[in-house]
Parts: sequence; structure tokens; C-alpha cells
Amino acid sequence: MSLDSVRAFFATHAPDIAVMELETSTATVALAAAAHGVAPGQIAKTLSLKIGAQVFLVVARGDLRLDNKKAKQAFGGKPRMLEADEVVAVTGHPVGGVCPFGLATAVPVYCDVSLKAFDEVLPAAGATNSAVRIAPGRMAALVNATWVDVCTGPVP
Repeated sequence: MSLDSVRAFFATHAPDIAVMELETSTATVALAAAAHGVAPGQIAKTLSLKIGAQVFLVVARGDLRLDNKKAKQAFGGKPRMLEADEVVAVTGHPVGGVCPFGLATAVPVYCDVSLKAFDEVLPAAGATNSAVRIAPGRMAALVNATWVDVCTGPVP
């Protein structure tokens, strides 16, 4: 159902963008980068976070990690990752397929400024083998995201 909600989102808001489905898993940054033939940084991973009861998403470059100090400053507290069951309940998407499109619940979306290094990024599209190709600015505009600077250095 999650893939369907993403397809419906694009059919309504950006019919020129096609959802790609692959035969192989793209559930991790490394798998997605290899499957799409791009650098890991070009994979736009979506982090499902919360501070207290406030849930939100951060879309970031696949090769960077969340910087706790920057995140605390930007969001007013230390974010914690949602548990897998919470991710599905809030987003409607499985872990490995989470994206800011076709969400089950309206939650704030933030895009890390690091995505602007690319003309095109590949976020998941609601399934562990799906993605879309999209310009970072267009992605942010489609999901009404706020730009933030909350990532740092390569993922270890």
C-alpha cells in the first residue's frame, strides 16, 4: 500500500516523475547506490525522528550522518530515531522504503542543505526496492520541507 500512496502522490503533484521499481533491494544506502549506479551521497535517505512527542522527517545525503549538536540546535532538543513499528505507523512506509512522499500522517519534513550538492537525488519511494529521481529543490517544494543544516562528515 505504501508504494501506491507514493504513486498517487506523484500522479497528483508531479505526474512527470516516475516511480522506479527494481528487482533488487535498495533498502540501504549502499544497496541503492549500487543498484542505481550513483555515488552514496546522491541517495537521499529519510530519517524518522522524534523529540518528545514531536515526530518529523529529515531527508539527507546518504553518505553523511546526523550531527547531534547541529540537530539539537536546529530542532530544540536531541532527536531520537523512531522504532520500526513507529516508522510504519507514522509514515505508512517500511524501513528501507521511507520517503517524504505519500505519508500516512502529516509530519514536518526537513531537507539537509547537503542535498543541494547534487542536481538530482534518489530518495526511496515507499518500498524497499523503489526510488524516484528528483532535483533536491523540487523535492523540498513538493513536500513543503524546510531546509536545515544538521548533517556532518561521512558515515563511518
